[in-house]
Amino acid sequence: MSTTVTVPPGSGPAPAATAEAPQRDLVRHWTTPVTFAVLTVVSLLVFALGASGREATFRISTDADAVRIPDLVAPTVPVGWAVTVLLAALTAWGFVAVRRRGTVQGWVSALFAVLFVVGFLVWVVGAADTTTVFLTGLVAGAFALAVPLIFGSMAGVLSERAGVVNIAIEGQLLAGAFTAAVTGSVTGSAWAGLLAAVVAGVLVSTLLAVFSIRYLVNQVIVGVVLNVLVAGLTSFLFSTLLSSDSSRYNSPPHFGTVRIPVLADIPVLGPILFDQTVLGYGMYLIVAALYVGLFHTRWGLRVRAVGEHPKAADTVGINVLRTRYANVLLAGAIAGMGGAFFTLVNSSSFSKEMTAGQGFIALAAVIFGRWNPIGAFFAALLFGFATNMQFVLAILGTPVPSQFMAMLPYLVTILVVAGLVGRSRGPAAAGTPYVKE
Repeated sequence: MSTTVTVPPGSGPAPAATAEAPQRDLVRHWTTPVTFAVLTVVSLLVFALGASGREATFRISTDADAVRIPDLVAPTVPVGWAVTVLLAALTAWGFVAVRRRGTVQGWVSALFAVLFVVGFLVWVVGAADTTTVFLTGLVAGAFALAVPLIFGSMAGVLSERAGVVNIAIEGQLLAGAFTAAVTGSVTGSAWAGLLAAVVAGVLVSTLLAVFSIRYLVNQVIVGVVLNVLVAGLTSFLFSTLLSSDSSRYNSPPHFGTVRIPVLADIPVLGPILFDQTVLGYGMYLIVAALYVGLFHTRWGLRVRAVGEHPKAADTVGINVLRTRYANVLLAGAIAGMGGAFFTLVNSSSFSKEMTAGQGFIALAAVIFGRWNPIGAFFAALLFGFATNMQFVLAILGTPVPSQFMAMLPYLVTILVVAGLVGRSRGPAAAGTPYVKE
């Protein structure tokens, strides 16, 4: 939803008209504030007027922790009204921002999302059969579910920054999960399984690169075909090979957790962030390396130039095709690591289509994170939190139907891709083949 307002060049003060270039059409995007208004009405009806009147208790630490943090008790009615008032204020701010600048600032959308989640948590826990929830466990579960999404989103950022839309993240994750399970089971080594997952991800991304860069096939079509190909191939091999002798081919070893003594003792966040597996710590390094590499090195400047204006990059001597090939293959390796997380950390064996569309959710995290590694990281955490909510709240016995909770992560994905949480613009040349003249 957007409107265009034409500002006549001579309508402003004379000094401003002579000192600045003539003002162009201002495109106003009203989708975000309208969405804010709708969600504020939902908050009023559900979180405020529909509050149970009981108290929601959030347990932060246990008696076994070195530092015992008191439980957080939130009365549902006052919190519901407070959240609704704050959401209404942010909605008004959003309308004013669009009126003046044409769009809503990112921090406003982020703050609105946090407040809405807080209101939802207090309301749903207060209305549940069990009004006490272990908040640290909820966050830890969300973080664990977000790890493959973070790997997938980093692959998407790296590929699309170079101008290639990576729809095949789902296939890369699934191929990595399958090869990690088989190789790890046969060799008895989790490290061998991880290496095989990286190779599988690179192989899938090689097909994507060759067809989209060399033969100029539509990148979206190639990605969809690769996803279907990998899903069909792994399902066939699962039925014919893994199911026949699961103890030999589908019983991979697992990476154990590595606890960092001092950092892991930090209350609340310590056990979540610093009691991880090798893949968890590798995820931190990849996110940091991609952020620094893309925005603070010459290599990153060249990659972004290829993704924004490949012809100009070619003119100054950057090899556009080689840069795209390298980035797509590296993205496949990262996605393969995310696939290995499914079978070497999160699950005891491989199953058919076990990624369950998480590659597409990772692609949505790329869009929500505005093609920035840090933004995609936090967007993936949001999707992991939405996924974990369906399991935790189902156990608590909430009044929310289980079918709604099951579709919650995909509903958030649709809202993000539709641009209802803020407008974002990707690399200008993403999805556009380049032919050297």
